[in-house]
Amino acid sequence: MPTSHRHTELIVLLGALTAFTPVSIDMYLPALPTIGAAFSAVPGRVQLSLASFFLGVATGQAFYGPIADRFGRKKPLYAGLSLFAIASAGCAMAASINMLIILRFFQALGACSGQVIARAVVRDLFEPKESARVFSLLLLVMGVSPILAPLVGGQIISWFEWPVVFWVITVLGLFGLTGVILRVPETHHHEHKRSLQLKKVLGVYAELLRDRTFIGYAITGGLAMAGLYTYIVATPFVFIELFHVPANRFGLFFGANAVGLIGASQVNVQLIRRFETDAIIRKVLIIEVATGFLLLAGTALGLIGLAGTAVLLFVYISSVGCLFPNTTALAMAGHGNKAGSASALIGTLQFSLAALAASAVGALNNGSALPMAGVIAACGASAFAFYHSLVRERTLAASTD
Repeated sequence: MPTSHRHTELIVLLGALTAFTPVSIDMYLPALPTIGAAFSAVPGRVQLSLASFFLGVATGQAFYGPIADRFGRKKPLYAGLSLFAIASAGCAMAASINMLIILRFFQALGACSGQVIARAVVRDLFEPKESARVFSLLLLVMGVSPILAPLVGGQIISWFEWPVVFWVITVLGLFGLTGVILRVPETHHHEHKRSLQLKKVLGVYAELLRDRTFIGYAITGGLAMAGLYTYIVATPFVFIELFHVPANRFGLFFGANAVGLIGASQVNVQLIRRFETDAIIRKVLIIEVATGFLLLAGTALGLIGLAGTAVLLFVYISSVGCLFPNTTALAMAGHGNKAGSASALIGTLQFSLAALAASAVGALNNGSALPMAGVIAACGASAFAFYHSLVRERTLAASTD
């Protein structure tokens, strides 16, 4: 267990590593129209650079888990963060939209190393209840990015050309790599090293997939995050195009929801000291289902405008900050000897669901806010259903034994 000072330093560093993925998404959102104009590309083509990033994160995490369980936590981070910095620089120098789409995929492959290995390091060092608290603190550090990244990106676009956004991300990646080299300890024990033989790697994933409790927690958290990414993809259109929010004020709405996400994650730190983690999850899921239903019904019936939509989105996004740290901690609780693979599978499920949700919003786009509301409502209801079908029954049986 690290000392108090090292504990704080480590949480900040791990939070920064997990933030590379959202920073790479959020900072360039204000640049999407400019990138489209620069490459004479239609909006749908430009949005593929976001879809390719989601795909890279979803697939990349599956590889980092077994590698981290074989070679330790630091060496895969060296490789991943180096790839992240190189690909980010490549994005800045992209000569076409197709090249940007491809490079964004490789940028994501590098960025996701931080997410996978940060979760594994937490599992290496902390017991389940304490790890839920640490994941909430990581979310505090990571949650700053949705507040600052769109505002920084918007200012960069106001003063410079769009490639500067990716040069800034490159520098952040190099800072992260330096921090890992100098200050992040190796937390993986030699006796826990696992083989990289394909049969054994697939066997570990098969074991995790057969664990109903693990899958229940992972999918519950992943569906909640899918609703969050639906919001990220859809709100530029909904707020700016439908509700006529000026582009320079869009970041304020984005930042307000990020504050809610951070605030809820810190409320969770206090809640887990007083209540059982599963009890918190159950209550938050009820809030998500109710919020999703109100958002969908209000949008379909035309009963809510900008203010109502913003408030309900704030409640939903805040609930994710209270739910996701708990589902992550409990999913990984019983898998300390394969924490890297468990972390990777959680991330793969999360971003696969996010990519499906984002694709659904695009496919259902009818020029209204209804697709966004429908997908968010479906994510909340599905999270509730998966939890109660895969986890709730088992936790009730365990409590009566």
